[in-house]
Amino acid sequence: MSENKKRQDIIENKATQQEAYQDLPTEIIDKLEWFQDQKLGIIFHWGLYSQAGIVESWQLSKEDDWARKHGAWRSDLTTLRHDYWNLNREFNPVKFNPNDWAKAAKDAGFKYMLFTTKHHDGFNMYDTSYSDYKITAADSAFHTNPQADLLKYVNNAFRKEGIATGAYYSKADWHSPFYWEPNSDPQGRYASYDPEEKPELWHQFQQFVENQLLEICQNYGPIDILWLDAGWVNSMHHEQLPMDEIAQKIWQIKPDTLIVDRTIGGKYENYVTPEQKIPTVPPKKVWESNLTLAKNWGYVPNDQYKSFDEILSSIVKIISLGGNVILGVGPKPDGTLPEPALALMKQLGEWLKVFGEAVYSTRGCPDYAKNQLYLTKKDGNHYLFYEQQQGGEQKSLANLAFSYKSVENLETNENIQPAGSKISLPETTFPFGVLKFKPDK
Repeated sequence: MSENKKRQDIIENKATQQEAYQDLPTEIIDKLEWFQDQKLGIIFHWGLYSQAGIVESWQLSKEDDWARKHGAWRSDLTTLRHDYWNLNREFNPVKFNPNDWAKAAKDAGFKYMLFTTKHHDGFNMYDTSYSDYKITAADSAFHTNPQADLLKYVNNAFRKEGIATGAYYSKADWHSPFYWEPNSDPQGRYASYDPEEKPELWHQFQQFVENQLLEICQNYGPIDILWLDAGWVNSMHHEQLPMDEIAQKIWQIKPDTLIVDRTIGGKYENYVTPEQKIPTVPPKKVWESNLTLAKNWGYVPNDQYKSFDEILSSIVKIISLGGNVILGVGPKPDGTLPEPALALMKQLGEWLKVFGEAVYSTRGCPDYAKNQLYLTKKDGNHYLFYEQQQGGEQKSLANLAFSYKSVENLETNENIQPAGSKISLPETTFPFGVLKFKPDK
């Protein structure tokens, strides 16, 4: 069974994936060009759910029984919620070393990083001033650690390695009394009440969200990307947030912060984020496919990791279509990164050291994908990706709609002479090799 069939948390809005841009500030237009140059990012889903070893915080939602169906953490929902809310007393990642994370990410070739400041459960992985349910609170096991303000130390470590930093933030908050009222029985992931019936309470929640987003951008910046999850918090469900006001205040702090109000569309979804998929039709906006290295975003013991060949194949297909790729890693409750994830990251880094020229700062050539040709382009050069098993085969170049003077094997830096409209693909020691077609100047 596929990952998407097992998990039912993926919110998709096909209409917004095909909408065009409205007017954007010049700073955002320029930043989107920068973003496409980065090409590869890493996202860490880390929180109390790693302590429980479950599918992020989804088991808290009554309607999301898919998350409990094959391994409920507790036998009844009341006990599950009670015990989950108290996991902050156990979550104690004493082996947390953000410098190790950042070094591993840099060696893997990642250019930007997103960190979960808060998932739907409402537990804050930073020292927020607007909630006591946080990693630095006195009742949290980790609060005496010198690096208890996790977001601060993660961001600092990654910036030292030259990696841009962004913040994942769930617009929903199941621990907030302004979203799930105390002593209520929320039926699902939504607010426990209709905001139209309790506008004063909803206004308090709006202010809470605004305060936290500004706090993250002001105190933990520079924030290059503000990645807003929980797409069900929208006008359709009466859960409207004052994004016009929030965005303007964020851009006063840093005018080129990319705001990604996922699946909502409009001017505050600066780029779109297909989840766990390679789009059949590339979005019209700038886009980024979100893929996990394992089955789950957060840490789950004995999770099933994908092969490097599968991951690299997805990366090649996505960048040739014109997208970015962000890969998800779930840190363990002790603060270390899982060994299988580190092994995959190491393989990716080794491949990028040889072929990174064909990835970074390129743009896709989506028109070729329909013919199973995966190409990128940059500075007049075109880069053709081919699978290891194709090494030694004759490849037709008849469908290439550009002229070139010479062809180089990026792995060996040797020139290859085409034979008419065909070329012999070199053997490669990697899952994918790359040919560089140099322009006829």
